Parts: sequence; C-alpha cells; structure tokens
Amino acid sequence: MIRIGVIGCGYWGPNLIRNFSHLKGSDVVICSDLSEERLAHMRSLYPKLETTTDYRRVLAHKDVDAVVVATPPETHCKLAIEALRAGKHVFVEKPLALSSAEGASMVAEAEKAARVLLVGHTFVYTAAVNKIKEVIDSGELGEIFYVSTTRVNLGIFQERVNVVWDLAPHDISILNYILDRMPESVTTQASCSIRKNVEDVAFINLRYPGNVLAHIHVSWLNPNKIRSTTVVGSKKMLVYDDISALEKIRIYDKGVTVTPHYDTFGEFNLSYRYGDILIPRLDDAEPLKVACQHFVDCVEKNVKPRSSGAHGLETVRVLEAAVASIREGGRVIDVEPVSTGGA
Repeated sequence: MIRIGVIGCGYWGPNLIRNFSHLKGSDVVICSDLSEERLAHMRSLYPKLETTTDYRRVLAHKDVDAVVVATPPETHCKLAIEALRAGKHVFVEKPLALSSAEGASMVAEAEKAARVLLVGHTFVYTAAVNKIKEVIDSGELGEIFYVSTTRVNLGIFQERVNVVWDLAPHDISILNYILDRMPESVTTQASCSIRKNVEDVAFINLRYPGNVLAHIHVSWLNPNKIRSTTVVGSKKMLVYDDISALEKIRIYDKGVTVTPHYDTFGEFNLSYRYGDILIPRLDDAEPLKVACQHFVDCVEKNVKPRSSGAHGLETVRVLEAAVASIREGGRVIDVEPVSTGGA
C-alpha cells in the first residue's frame, strides 16, 4: 500500500485525491491547502483524511511514501524538490516547471534521491493517444510526413500565462510521446488580441528529426471547441478527434503515389488512392485514474514513468523555445535535447 500526501486541494487536487483513494494499491492519508474552506470540504468527503494548512506537515509525515503536488506551476519546483529531499516519490501536475533550469534541477534531484518523479501529462495515458502511438510504431501509416494539431475554444483567459503555456503543453507532450523524440527547432507566430502582453492565439511550427514537421494551433479566441490531431503518413492517414464520444480515431487508407518513371511532363502522373476508413475500438478509462495507477506501479517496481521528469522537461524546453520565438519575431529557435536517462 503506497501512502499518499497531497499538497493543493483547489481545482485539480480533489480529482487526484479521489483517484488515489479509490485505487487498491494506494491510500491518501493527509492533504494540505491554504484554504480552511477547501480542507473542510475534503474532510466532508473523506472523514478519515488528515488535513493541514502547513504543507511541511505532509513532507514530514512518517506514513507518507509519495507526495502529489497540485499547486500553481510557479510553486512546483520548490515543493517537488523539498518532497524529494524528504525521501518521497513525487507526482507533480503539469507543467513540470516554468523554466527548463527549474525542471532540470527537479530531474537531477529525483535521480540523486533515487525516487520516482512523474509529471501529470494525462493525455499520454489516454487510450486514444496510446492507440495512435501503437499505429505509428507498427508502421501502418508508413513514413510520417507531418502532424497537425488544433486546440482552440473561447476562453478561459489566464492571468499568469499566455495561451502557449496554457494549451500547448498537451499537444507538445502528445507529439513527443507518439513520435518518440523531441523537436530540433521551433518557430512561433502569435498575437495579443484582447489584452496587452498576453498572447491569446498562437501558431507553433516544429521540426522533428527525420524531417517530420508538426504544426500546433492554440487559441482562446475561437467560437468552437476543437481538439483534433491529423497524422499524415506515406501509406495511410489518421485523424484523432478528442471531442468525439464514439469515434475518436479514424484511419484513412488514402495516399498519393508518384509515377516512378516518365519522359515528358505530359506523362507525369499522380495516383490518388481512396480506400477504406477504419475506426479502431478503444477500451477507454479515466486518463487520470490510469496515470495514478501507473505512478503507484512505478513506485512499487522502481521503474521510470511514461511521463517521467525527463518527458516533462522536454515539454518545458519546447515551450520555452516557442515563447522565445515569439519574442524574437518568429525566428527559428533550436531546442536543447534532454538526456534520456532522466528520472
């Protein structure tokens, strides 16, 4: 039984408490928050749960094996490092940190402490994203040409971060996961339509090794909520619609073949293929529940998580490069690679 302490009971913390409390292999013994009202609410849901306004009591609790950090991103580094130094395994919400320097220090601390560090990029625990990765790895799509993603809606406008830091972490973590690599360079165009100095729409272009291109469109200014990803390969194409309740993935047996030999332009010909559409069955479960169970399993077996600290650091470095490109008028920014040995 892995005993859990949770820091932060605001927006996302209660969902983590619910999942860890219901898993057979874990139990939440204590939680902390600065709001007495939030703590009273948690006690009403879990009468045996110990609560405190002092997070240090969670870190010092002798029965706590692992700490969940569900606080604002600017506090992630401080709290996670304190937890790791207290000998606890750590589940930290996304993003890992607000700078690659902070993220790297967290990964290094986890390696030094020989503790599990998992970042809550829940999309890599969805059945749909893992099916996409399975299809790509199998070679069914052929050589990957490009990936295009759209994550737009009307609001919610954030105060602390721009739209890149708010929405793009989802798609960057998905892309790095399904392509099993991180981009070499990034260029971004963005604008501040509503408020000064806070970008609310952005177009991010990434170049991955192997000449694979990716495009991410994120916006708080769109009349429709869209969550879609298109993967184009040399053999087939795949479309992922996260809004769809029943048909999240469609695999299109479509493609283009160039005539291998021709002597004149008149003989040049492209052969278009229009085949079947496959809708794979997905055994879906709550992604957060899967992530929580994965964390417990990793702690028990002492193995590297799917969304490890290194994976989280990759995402942060891409985000930093994307914002740097905005600040420099859309210039191409190289992305520093992350060592694959990270925690």
